[in-house]
Amino acid sequence: MRRETIALHFGYTAAESAPTTAVPIYQSAAYEFESAEHASALFNLEVDGYRYSRISNPTTEVLEQRVAALEGGRGALCVSSGQAALHFATLNVAAPGTNIVSVPQLYGTTYTLFAHLLPTMGVTVRFAASDRPEDIAALIDDQTRAVYCESVGNPAGNVCDLEALAAVAHAHGIPLLVDNTVPTPILLRPIDFGADIVVHSLTKFLGGHGTTMGGIIVDSGTFPWAEHAQRFPMFSEPDASYHDLVYTEHFGALAYIGRCRSVYQRTLGSVLSPLNAFLLLQGIESVALRMERHVANARWVAEFLRSDPRVEWVNYAGFPESPYFPLTQKYLAGRACSILTFGIRGGLTAGTHFYDALGLIKRVVNLGDSKSLACHPASTTHRQMTAEEQVKAGVLPEMIRLSIGIEHIDDILDDLDQALDAAVPAPVSAQPAIATHGGTSVPHASVP
Repeated sequence: MRRETIALHFGYTAAESAPTTAVPIYQSAAYEFESAEHASALFNLEVDGYRYSRISNPTTEVLEQRVAALEGGRGALCVSSGQAALHFATLNVAAPGTNIVSVPQLYGTTYTLFAHLLPTMGVTVRFAASDRPEDIAALIDDQTRAVYCESVGNPAGNVCDLEALAAVAHAHGIPLLVDNTVPTPILLRPIDFGADIVVHSLTKFLGGHGTTMGGIIVDSGTFPWAEHAQRFPMFSEPDASYHDLVYTEHFGALAYIGRCRSVYQRTLGSVLSPLNAFLLLQGIESVALRMERHVANARWVAEFLRSDPRVEWVNYAGFPESPYFPLTQKYLAGRACSILTFGIRGGLTAGTHFYDALGLIKRVVNLGDSKSLACHPASTTHRQMTAEEQVKAGVLPEMIRLSIGIEHIDDILDDLDQALDAAVPAPVSAQPAIATHGGTSVPHASVP
């Protein structure tokens, strides 16, 4: 199946007893066993089935299978949020005394997890000087357990060279973990370029409506855990907490996701509710169409901002002058994502006036909604970081992050124009906003 079809159909076949075309919501905490022997077999992982919704649920399982298929993976685990997904994904490969090497361009709460929380558990995260492969390689040692990056950084907008990062990681016998929230598998599948584990905040583009929290971890099923048993003994040695189960023997290629569910989901319980799984499935059904409009509208917005004398700078990977333009062509087929940042003439003060004047565009910290959203990262998502840390993450004091939605482009540009007027009154020579996108007759699909 193609991805557009996977998003609608994969992972669900109607039951004969209730042949619904929509995935049912199995709002149940527990499941009845056929017998004591059946219950024992389920808990011994000798047969497939459901025991308790903290571990698995039929509705959630459809979501897991669907996103895994979209990403080209072989298995997945849904959790309650994107941050929970990242937490589990990293702990599943690390142990006290080990480290993870990360690019510096990170979402603010990811930085907090890496810089402050994981070290309390004995896991150090080393932040590279840049997202370049050579800077990542320089920090890897015998105690490194993974390389981590965001495929497209939030809010930095950098596009990581996944193939090169995967080569560096694999040369040292460690996996590449990638947060693919911003492009979604519609624009980019990191596994196709060597990534081993992919995480998402389902709350964002895949869900698409800003109503439902959720996260997911996708396992490519390709990393050879048994070959690297010395570095990753947790997969190849008996687990005393689970009657000496050996994950590589029991789950084979899916040892990683099997252990993640059996250890972290089962004991820490960051569970996605069946209702949330159902709502996220509704969003995924339209994600391919929405991403087309997101990308097209973002292109119009970037061109509008670049041509406006009230704007000091625009960071958009779709511009040929962007250092990430070649990677945008390689990994995104030229379809730059709908997250972009810019600075207004007049700096932080003007930026604040602009932000406060927005009308249609919502002032929130979320992204990936069908609606257009704006955020001031330095005072919100990255507020807990020092000024130096913010700059390393790609956050400047005056920076505004836009997550461009799927509204009519004229309405988006009209709101940006009036907010810019409120912040920096346009000189007489400035072009009117409507001149930059050709009016309402231009079809969105024709954006260059």
